Amino acid sequence: MIPFLDLKGINSQYRAELIEAFTRVIDSGWYIQGNECKEFDKEFAEYCGTKYAIGVANGLDALILILRAYKELGFMQDGDEVIVPSNTYIASILAISQNNLVPVLVEPDINTYLIDWAKIEEKITSKTKAIMSVHLYGQTCEMDNINEIAKKYNLKVIEDSAQSHGAYYKDKRSGNLGDASGFSFYPGKNLGALGDGGAVTTNDEELANTIKALGNYGSHKKYENLYKGINSRLDEIQAAMLRVKLRYLDNEIEKRREIANYYIENITNKNIIFPIQHLTSKIQHYQNHVWHLFVIRTNKRDKLQKYLLDNGIQTLIHYPIPPHKQNAYKEWNNETYPISEQIHNEILSLPISGVQSLEDTKIIIKVLNEFR
Repeated sequence: MIPFLDLKGINSQYRAELIEAFTRVIDSGWYIQGNECKEFDKEFAEYCGTKYAIGVANGLDALILILRAYKELGFMQDGDEVIVPSNTYIASILAISQNNLVPVLVEPDINTYLIDWAKIEEKITSKTKAIMSVHLYGQTCEMDNINEIAKKYNLKVIEDSAQSHGAYYKDKRSGNLGDASGFSFYPGKNLGALGDGGAVTTNDEELANTIKALGNYGSHKKYENLYKGINSRLDEIQAAMLRVKLRYLDNEIEKRREIANYYIENITNKNIIFPIQHLTSKIQHYQNHVWHLFVIRTNKRDKLQKYLLDNGIQTLIHYPIPPHKQNAYKEWNNETYPISEQIHNEILSLPISGVQSLEDTKIIIKVLNEFR
């Protein structure tokens, strides 16, 4: 069986360094908010090109804390609206709802699966306070257009960078393309921890300090609480693991790009539609995409997935049910978002990772090309 993602193989590459980092934490005697977290925050901010990075417990918390901080700072209040793509993973939307804010869904571009910036302005009202740009599957959104709209209406731009670690838009990386960004370090991400983890990046010092306090029980100083905060901190062990893997992230991304390009060049089956990459510049031809997922489309999706499994190839669907059809948002169940619905009905994620062999990639292509 060719696995969808060989996490054991990915982490085995760095086994000795991970064990050394783990041992360093154990021997330090300091397990929460110690030197590993401090150094990771610094190193990740430098990697993203931002002034600040704040490690938190997971990617959902990262988005929740950004929005909560904007409320504490007086920029948002209960009932305000946040624009978000209608085909995103539900965590993007949950972060909005959990802050008593209103998610406003905007359809994606059928070709890139990213929010269609040309449809954003028609959804803006007097209550709109932010646009959440979800860099789905590893490609950055059209940020110049989105930032221009945000500037026109005095909106915040919040990146959901859970799937786009290392991706570029022109000369800047994901995490440094808006006012603040939330990252996930779930084990399957391009930069994955050995458990849950997340981070917020921003260039706004006041926002960074507010988020840091909110994630630490609302406290800037021990036993003094400025806010009704939560406990959402990246622990020392995960920070140490991430520091090791961050050093190799760009190498991992290059391997993914090689596989993605090989897929595009060699899959010839006319039933299969490739994801379209938008070009941010001629110089960086295609280098904006980090291929967290390689997502194809076909109107024979379920048949293709079974066929691949029967031939020893594991695939996944990201995601089978759109947010507006989830029971969690049953108030939206009668609404129609035809582009999102088409995408959710047709997409299939092929195996791709930094440890996937050329031999396995060729097998996948051969099997795909023989599908009818």
